[in-house]
Amino acid sequence: MNAFTARDSIARSGFRDLKVVAKVKESAIITSFHIEPANPQDWLAFEPGQFLVFRIPVPREAAGDKGYVLRNYSVSSSPGAAGRYRISVKREAAPAPGLPDGKSSCFLHDEVDVGHVLTAQGPRGDFVLDKTSTRPVVLLSGGVGLTPMVSMLHALASMSDRRAVFIHACESGDVHALRDEVTDLVATRPGLAVHYCYRSPTERDKADQRFHSEGMISPEILQRLLPIDDYDFYLCGPPPFMQAIYALLRELGVPKHRIAYEFFGPATVLEPDAVRAPAVPAQPARIEAAGEATTVEFRKSGLTAVWDGSAASLLDFAENQGLLPEFSCRAGICGTCKSHLISGDVDYFEEPLDELNAGEVLLCCSKPRGSVVLDI
Repeated sequence: MNAFTARDSIARSGFRDLKVVAKVKESAIITSFHIEPANPQDWLAFEPGQFLVFRIPVPREAAGDKGYVLRNYSVSSSPGAAGRYRISVKREAAPAPGLPDGKSSCFLHDEVDVGHVLTAQGPRGDFVLDKTSTRPVVLLSGGVGLTPMVSMLHALASMSDRRAVFIHACESGDVHALRDEVTDLVATRPGLAVHYCYRSPTERDKADQRFHSEGMISPEILQRLLPIDDYDFYLCGPPPFMQAIYALLRELGVPKHRIAYEFFGPATVLEPDAVRAPAVPAQPARIEAAGEATTVEFRKSGLTAVWDGSAASLLDFAENQGLLPEFSCRAGICGTCKSHLISGDVDYFEEPLDELNAGEVLLCCSKPRGSVVLDI
């Protein structure tokens, strides 16, 4: 999910109780929950851009025998505000008549109030602000995808001179969350700028001049806002937004390694014309001599490919070979990408939250320790 050079991920284990100390309606569809560890000693610092994984109670018939579902929400507060997290959650209405509303988001909006105790794990995730870079930053978000970007903006505002531009797209001012907070942050020092793009602004939006452009984010808007320079770009938002913005940046000549993104889907969705690594017919499993190449064999598919370390995970590597394993979260949370490991060993760069039996592996958060054979 992160196009920057891989960094050491922050491993966190164990769920803990977090108490809701404030509930704030941010827009017509987004509400913020301010939460603190029930035990102050359970506080874990976070990097701007990371998320928490919540265990949301649901009827057992909706979640098997567990009685809960796991959902991740980005922390939208300043990383400098020790002792408290804020998550800003969009109420997910039914996508079509006859379909149910989002279980977890509606539970939070309708059932949870001040004093309620939630159970969460984390922070997790490697979509984080690169604090070692001195390049100017562009934060590009759509809809509720602004939540990790607001946390990043807090961190950037505390820096003395690193330039940053916050660009946010949404439907209108009615659904625009955290607008005043972002505007106030940008005003704290020189070198920070903001641009709001409303697809369908209301008459009130127009009268109050609450936005800077109308319609979609275009090449002309970016070229006007961004002088020629070597930027670090961060993207987060709904899939159509991500696809459009990623393609736009690439068309403008932005190199891939300058684009970091939070996107729970295969990278090939953002870049469908990416060249896939060649695969060779599967060979019988064998013991490798020292120095021999590490290979990944997909037994059912009849493919074997050399692992060169460029893929972020075994899931990404399988997709690079043209395979389509099932997945959902791509963060070691849901267990959808669980597969059978016929032989070999893997290392996890993100701790799985799902219990694994002997011979099982989560593809989305693991890499081969040596040659492996998967039942895919």
